Amino acid sequence: MKIRELPDSSKPREKLMYYGVENLSNADLLGIILRTGTKDTNAIDLANHILNKVGNINNLANIGIRELSNFKGVGNAKAITILASIEFGKRVTNREITPRMSLNNSFYVHEAFKSHFKNLRQEKLMAIFLDNKKCLINYKTLFIGTIDRTIIHPREIFNEAIKYSASGIIIMHNHPSGSLKPSKEDIIATKNLMESGNIIGIPILDSIITNGEEYYSFNDENNAT
Repeated sequence: MKIRELPDSSKPREKLMYYGVENLSNADLLGIILRTGTKDTNAIDLANHILNKVGNINNLANIGIRELSNFKGVGNAKAITILASIEFGKRVTNREITPRMSLNNSFYVHEAFKSHFKNLRQEKLMAIFLDNKKCLINYKTLFIGTIDRTIIHPREIFNEAIKYSASGIIIMHNHPSGSLKPSKEDIIATKNLMESGNIIGIPILDSIITNGEEYYSFNDENNAT
């Protein structure tokens, strides 16, 4: 059945207008983004098919254009629209990253950068470079590791810090498993980086582990003990 043949109470756009966007199902929302289905399948049915195949709505963030385009009724244009909508949603719900923004505690850091780590299947390490007032100068993803670990090279981190004339560095990386507990390798790597920073004169102000939603801060933990 085509969407126009459905009662208003089942049409996603009408449901949004009458009941609010928060009351729409995942299939309704994706159906609105898709706009149309195929000759034999309406947009809602197509949306349900896609969501059933990917297994979880969060998995859409890990699917590329080619994989989405392989669904009958999607194609490149709709795949691009879906991925753009996902990225736009991430940016709307997270604190905007702006030059010279203050990052003087772990909460502000995580709110600003957590969207960079959501739903990642590999471990990623980002270095955040601050001035002497703990305001943002720049940030850069330096390493993307295997599924379970990242190899950290202090030389690369401090070379970037020197290039930006940074006064301090915050290291942030994710655990694809979702666990926030520091591994033995995390503890050793953080200790080595802090020692190197003290020698060079550009301290590591914090090392943050995230799963894209929650976080663990070495600095907060040390100050609490």
